[in-house]
Amino acid sequence: MRLASVAAHFGRDVARSLDKMTGIVDDARTAGVELLVFPDATLGGYLSDLRHPDPDTLPPALTEGSFEIGRVIAMAQEMVVCFGYTEEAVVDGQVLHYNAALCVNGDGVLGRHRKVHQPAGEALAYRAGDSFSAFDTPVGRMGMLIDYDKTFPESARSLALDGAHVVACLSAWPASVTDRASRLPQDRQSRLFDLYDSARAAENQIVWVSSNQTGVMGGLRFLGQAKVVGPGGDVLARTWSKGALAVAEIDVAAEIARSRRILHHLRERTPSSYHHVSTEEPR
Repeated sequence: MRLASVAAHFGRDVARSLDKMTGIVDDARTAGVELLVFPDATLGGYLSDLRHPDPDTLPPALTEGSFEIGRVIAMAQEMVVCFGYTEEAVVDGQVLHYNAALCVNGDGVLGRHRKVHQPAGEALAYRAGDSFSAFDTPVGRMGMLIDYDKTFPESARSLALDGAHVVACLSAWPASVTDRASRLPQDRQSRLFDLYDSARAAENQIVWVSSNQTGVMGGLRFLGQAKVVGPGGDVLARTWSKGALAVAEIDVAAEIARSRRILHHLRERTPSSYHHVSTEEPR
């Protein structure tokens, strides 16, 4: 199977983002890509200030039935496409916004995720999601995470235990806002971004497809560094700080089976020893 992850900049102009997505999807289709993962906030861009989001400049919110979502479904055709957007949903009569992702093909929505873990001031702009669920697609059983979710091992582990062989992690991951390096490759967040990608793949023995925004939005400078990681934590394809497509060809089932042949991390857990993980605050 040929998998691809996108590093690109997507801003507030949703129409322009859709045109850009169309070009990327067409290029990926020409390259024989079966699963294409766009960044977080593909439609409408991410926040411009992570600590103090301006309520007057937030990304435009869309519903799952919006015309723009239909455009992505139509352009996907036979390809499985993951992308991020600001979701507007009515819950108990209240209009809420979520940092969300959809996985689609030409038949419609295959899976969805609302970002659970919120860094800094993101909670001022979005309501948090509350679950991690895998879903079946034409390219196999998979799950999705949104950027800060991958910092927490329990997120990816939940998807792996639910049968996901591929996890798409869609990011709008910026360089450090408190200790910024002069060059992106030297930035602390650049190192952590790569570390989490390889660690989450290796500890769960799954295929990891990591996308990210590039460029600048307000005071945030995004890292890029899209990649495809194998079940041993090995980086199969990657981009750097500029927009590009990371493409890798891998037999997902065969590689996962090979990585789990001797050491099968999911089966060899001892949950009875982990009672503090979900029941207590850190000491």
